[in-house]
Amino acid sequence: MNKSTKGNEDADTGKGRLKSKLRDTTQAFEEALNVGTAFKRAKYILRLYVTGSSARSMRAVYNLKKLCEEHLLNDYELEVIDVNKHPEVAREEQIVAVPMLVKKLPAPLRKFVGDLSNTQKILVGLDIYERQEAKDQLSGAH
Repeated sequence: MNKSTKGNEDADTGKGRLKSKLRDTTQAFEEALNVGTAFKRAKYILRLYVTGSSARSMRAVYNLKKLCEEHLLNDYELEVIDVNKHPEVAREEQIVAVPMLVKKLPAPLRKFVGDLSNTQKILVGLDIYERQEAKDQLSGAH
């Protein structure tokens, strides 16, 4: 067997392995879709950036957890990130003030700064709660 024939066989074997891997991956993906809830993603993906255990950061954590438990039930993922411990994440995410809540999903991306004590404003910003003015307009139109 000459070198060029061996090289072609190695390339063909590599292509065969790649096709097999793609087939296996596609099959696994389709099975995951059929399973349904096993791979169900949370509706809201939230990240709260804080600075250690400062009073303002602790209030933001408390207020956000309360809001999520009352209004999102189990339909969310929350990650609390201490920018003192992970400054590289703050740079990558362009966090310029803390505490800051970032709503990754559902789109659009939104950012909220402060201790999150204005629950109505946060609910409106997260598209959970309609603005009171909109409700008033609807009820006034009838």
